[in-house]
Formats: sequence, structure tokens, C-alpha cells
Amino acid sequence: MNGGALIAEVLVRHGARELFTLCGGHISPVLVEAKARGIAIVDVRDERSAVFAADAVSRLTGRTGVAAVTAGPGVTNTLTAVKNAELAQSPLVLLGGATATLLDGRGSLQDIDQRALLEPHVKWWGGARRVRELTPLLEHAFQRAREGVPGPVFLECPVDLLYPEEVVRDWTLSAAGSSHKVAARLARTYLEWHVLRVHAPERVASREGSVSGAAPATLSGRAVRKVVRALARSRRPVLLVGSQATLDAGRIEELASAVGRLGVPTWLSGTARGLLGAEHAVLSRHRRREALAEADLVLLAGVPCDFRLGYGRPIGRARLVSVNRSAEDLTKNRRPDVAVLGDPAELLLELAGRVEEPDRWAEWRGVVEARDAEREAEIRRRAAAPAPGGLNPLALCAAIDEALDDDSIVVADGGDFVATASYVVRPRGPLRWLDPGVFGTLGVGGGFALGAAWSRPRAEVWLLWGDGSAAFSLAEIDTFARHGRGLIAVIGNDASWAQIARDQVAILGDDVGTVLARSDYHRVAEGYGGVGLELDDPAETGAVLAEAKRLARQGRAVVVNAHLGASDFRKGSLSM
Repeated sequence: MNGGALIAEVLVRHGARELFTLCGGHISPVLVEAKARGIAIVDVRDERSAVFAADAVSRLTGRTGVAAVTAGPGVTNTLTAVKNAELAQSPLVLLGGATATLLDGRGSLQDIDQRALLEPHVKWWGGARRVRELTPLLEHAFQRAREGVPGPVFLECPVDLLYPEEVVRDWTLSAAGSSHKVAARLARTYLEWHVLRVHAPERVASREGSVSGAAPATLSGRAVRKVVRALARSRRPVLLVGSQATLDAGRIEELASAVGRLGVPTWLSGTARGLLGAEHAVLSRHRRREALAEADLVLLAGVPCDFRLGYGRPIGRARLVSVNRSAEDLTKNRRPDVAVLGDPAELLLELAGRVEEPDRWAEWRGVVEARDAEREAEIRRRAAAPAPGGLNPLALCAAIDEALDDDSIVVADGGDFVATASYVVRPRGPLRWLDPGVFGTLGVGGGFALGAAWSRPRAEVWLLWGDGSAAFSLAEIDTFARHGRGLIAVIGNDASWAQIARDQVAILGDDVGTVLARSDYHRVAEGYGGVGLELDDPAETGAVLAEAKRLARQGRAVVVNAHLGASDFRKGSLSM
């Protein structure tokens, strides 16, 4: 077997059904051999999208997503997506091509120090130097990606390890020429020996990167008892569930049931959005800060006290309980009264089996529900108002929410428009919402939507784009079109980087760098083989979205260019 075949065999053993990539000569054997074994090769238009797509597969399915990119610029292009996965604690395997082992550091095409670039931003780095190292290193990569605090891993695969030995020998010996001089004969002998050595069947030592992290600690019985006692004494508890609690896709329904049985007012974030469906007695969506200030117990399940939680400041005098796989995140910015190192889902499942009186918090839930209802009514009033210059973004988001199928996945990629949607659009079930995570990365949209479409081929995929973020991955409409996959992408077009403009103009009095054009994104989509629809009349919103859904069911990639009017809904929403 050549090295490409060895890698493909490992991918099959680990359940990989798709390999996201942008082609390059350094990795061609991996693509050919993976295709021969039934793995779908999804060739994208930007290497970042390949990694974002692999990330989405991991988040939605519990399988470890895989991407392969060529050497040099192929690897460097992935860095933002890799860092996004690291900070989101999302497991994935990235295979990177590299120059031939004999030419390492000699100035060959696309030869750079990839280890120095990637190692600080991945959970594990490995570099093969012999064909026989590929299999054990890749097996180890899959293990490292998921254990402990999950994250991305990188395996460097030199090109001469991937092609058949006879091909590598021909390439290598051709460099020595045909001279019969002693020096030339010695060079040929050395080159032949090198080819034999790197393709030798016996195992040899590998060049392996540093290993960090460990398996999540088994929940301490003492710590669990502390949490149970704290919950039993509480009269106004609050539960916050984050992405880390949803890592085990196989237990997601069990987790949802457990959270419901606890009976505690619950706010969901990240991939956990949708865990309880669109409506649930314990689900809260609004006015979290007020609840945190009044609570006597706050339970953070996989949620660190970072900027998204005001660095812990909104939590008043409540007793703070935190469970997290990461020891660093467990105590970030605010030390909890009870700290549990381990899997948040496991703790929630344990608590659900021990809570005897979930209705004891019915009165407190009523207070939270009343506030939620009040905020919902306010949003409906705002949505009914006209928006100068175009569509009311709240009304558009409400129409999107109304149009969602029960089996739908929502991908969020943008600033102001997407943040507005987060107040209104309700994912219909667990693992049906994808956003960048803590890094706040614009440009995830095309890749995340590809990962969603391939991991859930029967689901209706919605991509909510801001007009600024759309430009990062709009070319992936071409990928959808070439592969015949349906998509409904809605671009909230307000001709502005509105998330930045709101505060920049108010504080500094200048909109420099924040102004865009009302571009014809629907025509761009058509150029890439998709279908473009323009929406600028509020009365046509329902009909346009219905047409987009109809076309998507036919395997068409649809982009709705929705012209937004002015809105102050998110005034003063700066986050840093």
C-alpha cells in the first residue's frame, strides 16, 4: 500500500464519511484512495472552509471531522479555522501535505516550518518521516482530538510518503542524472537507500509533537454530593448550559431529558441552543442578567466566565457551581464555590436522577417566564414597526423562524443581523444550531453549512449571513452547486459592518471602514451556479422564503439577498 491508502484505511476505521479538502499535489494520493473506499471527497474553494466543515461535522454528529490541505499556503490558510476550533473545544483532524523528506529545509516548493506555525494552536502535532509511521500517528491523532478537552490536531504527511514507492523512486533518482562519474554514482546510491528507508516496512521512531490535556476527570462523588446539597437548598437556581455539554452526540436526547427533569430555569448557548427544542417549560431566552443577579445558585455546565458572561460580574451573591472539562476554564475570572472537573453532561445526568422535587422552583420559574413573555411581546412590537430603507430585521427573522422545518439546521455567520436572529430564530431541536463560538470568527458560514449538509443530508440547512461575513465564503455556493446539495442562505444586507458601526459612530463620530455597498449578492450566487433571489418588499417575505425552500428541496443552493432597513434594536451592544 502507498501512504495515501494507509491514511484512507484509518479514516474508514474511524467512521469518516466525508473528507473536506482543496486539492494539491502534495495530498493527491489521500484524496484518490479515500474516494476509492467510499469516502465522499468534498472539494471546497478555500482551505478555511474545509476545516470549518470538518468542525461542523464533529459538532453535529459526534464523529471526528477530517480535512486535508496541501503544503505551505494550503496549511497557512487554515490557521483561523484551526484556532476557532481550538477555542470552541471542537475535535477535528487536519492532514497537511509537506515537501519530500529529502528536500525538507532545502527551499522546495511550498516548504515552510509548518510545525512552528501550527503547534501552538492545536492540541497535538505529529509529523511522519516514514510510511510506516502514518498509521500509528493518525490513530493517535483521532484519540487525542476527542479525549479530555477536545480540540483540533494536525498530522504532517510528506509527499514522498504518500505516493507509491516506484513513483517516488523515479522522481528521486531522476534528480541524480545519468552520469557515470563516481560522485553521481554515490548520489544515486544514497538516493536509492533513502527511498528504501522511508518506505521500509519495519516500525521506526516517529517525530511526534507535544501532547497536552488528559481524559476528563471522573466526577468526584464528594463534589457531586456538594452540588446536590446546594441545589436542594436553593430557592432561585439558574442553569447555564454551553457547547461543551453537547460533545457526546449519542447521549444528546438523554441530556435534554435530564435538563428538563431538573426543573431549573435554563439558558442555552453555542451548540447547546436547541437542546430543549423551540419551546420548553424550563427554557429561557431573554433577560438572563436579571435572573443571574437575583439567583441564589448559578450552575455553569460547560460555560466559562469569559466576556460572554461579563467575566462573571453579572452573577450576584449567588452560590456559584461550575463543571467543566478544562481546569483553566473552571476557574476563569471567578472562582466557583463548588468546582467540578469533568464532563458537564455527566453531572447533569447525575443531578437529574437525584432531584426529588423539581416543582419546588415553580414560583421562581413563573417569575422568569413572565419576563421572557414581556421581552417577546416587546420584540413583536418592534418587528411590526416599519424600518426606513428596507425590511425590518426583526420581522425578517420572525419570518425565517416561522419557515423553519422541524428537521432544520441553522448556521449563524455574522454580526448585527445574526445577533438579532439569535433573539428570534429558535432551533427546533438538539444539535441544530452552529455559530463560531468564543473566537467570534466571521467566515464560518460556507464551511459550517457544508459540514451540516453532508452530515445531515436530509435536513433543511439555513445559513444566516451578514453582508460583511458573506464575502468570506460566498464562493462555497459553487461547492454546493457542483455537488448538487440544497441550501437556503439569507444575507441580511444593510450595506454596513453594523456591529462595529453602531458604537464606532456613537463614540468616535466617524463611520470610516464600516460602510459597504448594497451589492447584488444574488447575482454573485447565480454566477457560482446557485439561485439568487432578491427581497426588498416586506410583503413578499413569505413568498420569497417559500420559493427558497422549494428550490433547496430540489438540491439547489439558494441565496436570498434581503435588503434591511435601519434598526436600533441592538443599540449599545458592544462586546469585547
